[in-house]
Amino acid sequence: SEAARARPGAQMFANRLRKNVETLGRWAQAEEVSCYRVYDADMPEYAFSIDVYGATTEHGSAVRTKWIYVQEYAAPATVDAAKARGRREEALSVVPEVLGVSADAVHLRTRVRQRGGAQYTKLDRRHEFQVVAEGSLRFLVNFTDYLDTGLFLDHRLTRARLRAAADDKRFLNLFGYTGAATVYAAAGGASTTTTVDMSRTYLDWARRNLELNGFRDARRHRLLQHDVLAWLETDPERYDLIFLDPPTVSRSKRMAQQFEIGRDHVALIRSTLRWLAPGGLLVFSNNFRKFKLDTAALTDLDVRDVTAETIPHDFARNPKIHHCFEIRRGAQRAAMGRA
Repeated sequence: SEAARARPGAQMFANRLRKNVETLGRWAQAEEVSCYRVYDADMPEYAFSIDVYGATTEHGSAVRTKWIYVQEYAAPATVDAAKARGRREEALSVVPEVLGVSADAVHLRTRVRQRGGAQYTKLDRRHEFQVVAEGSLRFLVNFTDYLDTGLFLDHRLTRARLRAAADDKRFLNLFGYTGAATVYAAAGGASTTTTVDMSRTYLDWARRNLELNGFRDARRHRLLQHDVLAWLETDPERYDLIFLDPPTVSRSKRMAQQFEIGRDHVALIRSTLRWLAPGGLLVFSNNFRKFKLDTAALTDLDVRDVTAETIPHDFARNPKIHHCFEIRRGAQRAAMGRA
């Protein structure tokens, strides 16, 4: 509103956002990054993350900003609700002008602490999907119906590493979500891909993402609807490259209690390694901010913490956005040492 825009706080926020746009916008253009985080609670009282989503133009590689995704971190009970609402109004009053979009291109979500399975909760039923670009690939995102858009921007570099490692590999994507990592592996020349998730909605989304990028062979690119934790206990097939990106908390038919990444990650890694072919690579990640890998329980493995290498420049202010590890069987390290 005009009244909110006139407040000193709105102008202060606009100045900070404008400064970020100048620096991160230049970086994004130079790196050909179309979708990126431009603000992440830089001013603690304005507790938002703001993501820019762009699409490549039809007649070339120029990127145009099309949508802005604002996530408000729910204020603690100690913060006055009226003040929090006022700051939200101030921020939203200046976002369209600073980022050069119309007001209806700005989408707002409030993030609260989630319980297991919340990532599957539908929030709306508009079924409005947009096509955005990430490098040479394209993805469908949805700004209204779900808790997340369908594309985790902080895993941009992780996906690029999977693409680089995928040539002629059998690729497995566990907790595959909308299949963005699968698309990257397919683009990297994977001989086959298998994506496992318990949500039919997200597997359909993954299929559409694959098809959008020209990967239409359903026999070569399998999509399996299963409870991942139960599926891992079945007779294993062999995969050369596995991406394991579980939720922090999940419910499983096979477990008396719900899965928690901090407590259960060693068992999950061990179950997944049954599916890893000799010489294969397991990329394990999660977004539990307090996560600490139980290295003492994994001393027989070759574990490399690549978190710092997978945090993109636009997430540098939030280095705990995810954790990422490359895991190989320890015998490979010994064999390499003798070579």
